[in-house]
Amino acid sequence: MKRILIFSLAYYPNNVSGAEAAIKEITDRVSPDDIEFHMVTLRYNSALPKIEKIGNVLVHRIGLVKTNPSFEDLGKMPLDLNKPLYQFLAPLKACQLHKKYKYDAIWAMMAHSTGVPAAIFKMTHSKVGYALTLQEGDPTDYIEKTMKPLWPLFTRAFTKADKVQAISAFLANWAITRGVQDSQIEIIHNGANPRDLAETFSETEITELKKRLGKKSDEIYLVNTARLVHQKANDDTIRSLKLLPANIKFLIVGDGPDETMLKNLSKELNLEDRVIFTGRIDRSEITKYRKVADIFVCPSRSEGLGNAFLSAMASRLPVVATQEGGLAEFIFNTKRNLNQTSTAWAVDKDSPEQIAEAIKDIIAHPEKVKTITDTARTMIEKKYNWDMIAKDMRKKIFTEIL
Repeated sequence: MKRILIFSLAYYPNNVSGAEAAIKEITDRVSPDDIEFHMVTLRYNSALPKIEKIGNVLVHRIGLVKTNPSFEDLGKMPLDLNKPLYQFLAPLKACQLHKKYKYDAIWAMMAHSTGVPAAIFKMTHSKVGYALTLQEGDPTDYIEKTMKPLWPLFTRAFTKADKVQAISAFLANWAITRGVQDSQIEIIHNGANPRDLAETFSETEITELKKRLGKKSDEIYLVNTARLVHQKANDDTIRSLKLLPANIKFLIVGDGPDETMLKNLSKELNLEDRVIFTGRIDRSEITKYRKVADIFVCPSRSEGLGNAFLSAMASRLPVVATQEGGLAEFIFNTKRNLNQTSTAWAVDKDSPEQIAEAIKDIIAHPEKVKTITDTARTMIEKKYNWDMIAKDMRKKIFTEIL
């Protein structure tokens, strides 16, 4: 049996996004008799144990803590010191763990989050294999600017990796500009939420949620199930409501640092009764919220790939999205992509007007919607399912670094 140590800023049950979900979907599909995974991650909540087995990952938590912190607490002293402290506490913890467990390889989840700790560990453990996964959603120039204070170590995070997994060609190209050889890079996409593909929720459950949300029979729900951050451009979707009929509402599922701003914007535009905030929802329940909605809208300003989009397509929702970053690899529209079959309604970033027009087109052409959503669902089944992805990770990444 081999052991791989994962570096990840967050993990279950803390704030979970696409990167953390990817770790769990992959590691759950690898036999513990084959590879035993460990992880160094931030704790934040003193109610969480310092060591806990979650699936096929033995989680070791470090960092400053508070009892049951709110999302706002994470951005305040002292908890906001955790991310910079992690860059140096994590490799120290990894060295301590390595003396006991003798890891065969390390796996860093996102260069800007954990590449530096991985690079530091690799400096003193050169014979331990090292894989880097690129899942970044922020613009790469912004990431590089924020990493300037640790530039030499950030550079080594790329150049010392034995294998780099990029979830899109967009991020693979970034790795090449950062000095990684093309032969070291594997493009292995993320997948859709398995619950969206399996359609596990009953009609009764969906009906009950509609009642709880107060959805009327003549109302149309737009939905976004991504974290509430500037990158996701929920503010543009809210502004688009001013250009749409009053029976169209926007269901915002999840939480994030933009929540207060978005609530204030809804109030400022007199749209408080048309924008519904659910707050944090467990990932196991998010599919249900997509099922009660009618149109997925996320006009992202940047994306590494976009797990939420894949899951929406798996749920056969019509998708309104930009083609920024990795989105351009599966968000196709025949008006913009002449040689591709449409999978979504593509819009420019920062364009509430185009969002409104796309939504009007979806409502007016149900036959067109059926054709496009069927095409998107088929694409997801063939290219973006976790069973296939886990096999690729085992063969093309883990085998290589072990």
